[in-house]
Amino acid sequence: MKKRSVLISLRKQRNWSQKDVVERLSASYGLHITISYYGMIEQGVRTPKLELALAISSLFERSPDEIFFEQINNKTLGKSTA
Repeated sequence: MKKRSVLISLRKQRNWSQKDVVERLSASYGLHITISYYGMIEQGVRTPKLELALAISSLFERSPDEIFFEQINNKTLGKSTA
């Protein structure tokens, strides 16, 4: 699976470490994950459950589609699809 570059970029734009994200998920959403697990999500090794994906999306103020689904150009229609 491909790296989630959007997720990595969003985190770096805020000058957050992976630890910062994990702590914010715990404090704001009551979701407790390890820094290692979050790193695997960023690397595309793990796919988060829906509740966690929605919390991450909310934390970064983006839609889950934007973070977790790769946009692919459809040559026939000239549009992006998830």
